[in-house]
Amino acid sequence: MDKPVRLQKYLSDHGICSRRAAEAEILAGHVSVNGVPAKLGDRIDPNLDRVEYHGRLIRKESPPKRYVMLNKPRGIVCTAKDEKGRRPVTDLVPGSRLYPVGRLDMDSEGLLLLTDDGAFANHLTHPRHEIPKIYRVWLSCEPTAGQLAALSLPMKLDGYRLLPVEVRQCGARELQMTLYEGRNRQIRRMCAAAGLQVVRLRRIAIGRLRLGNLPSGCWRDLTKDEVAYLLGDQAKQKPERS
Repeated sequence: MDKPVRLQKYLSDHGICSRRAAEAEILAGHVSVNGVPAKLGDRIDPNLDRVEYHGRLIRKESPPKRYVMLNKPRGIVCTAKDEKGRRPVTDLVPGSRLYPVGRLDMDSEGLLLLTDDGAFANHLTHPRHEIPKIYRVWLSCEPTAGQLAALSLPMKLDGYRLLPVEVRQCGARELQMTLYEGRNRQIRRMCAAAGLQVVRLRRIAIGRLRLGNLPSGCWRDLTKDEVAYLLGDQAKQKPERS
């Protein structure tokens, strides 16, 4: 017999939504257990209890999990649904119930992972398992030596001391930046603090997982080796905090 599990984990494991989103759905009254509206904190027996989401029975037999790499275009939001009517990334992978792992803001583009595996998503987004992410950054003007140094030196945002960031100049107005954590709009805010304006921002890699020549707006399934890499210790290369 399976052990009782938290309802939000059950929803996440079945690809309905992330655990955090599941909590909101439970609070909104969209989930029921054995015909009774669910409460936050409920635990269920997967073999005995009948769980419904928006009146639809969640099957106990889980289909194979999916792991997708998407080249997110600009102007697309990293949500499954958007209250403002903007186009979500899930529209780009039709016929699936995937949700994004982490974020790229609407004006940014590049490598984004989507999955219906809650455990995989939680592993990759937990601070302890942060994998380095590499970005190509285009600026409105050529940075000075002092501005480049400022980006590489210890920096604080909202009183939080950031982990060191690797910065390499690739062209007159082009940088490559490697981050080991994902603060909100971190690169744009770091550049603004150094007196620089970002005109284009593109994530090109997560660890050794590269975007390559995948066209904008297109996607592909990850290989088993790529999924194993993302879940393994070899993917983590976090530096010491300055």
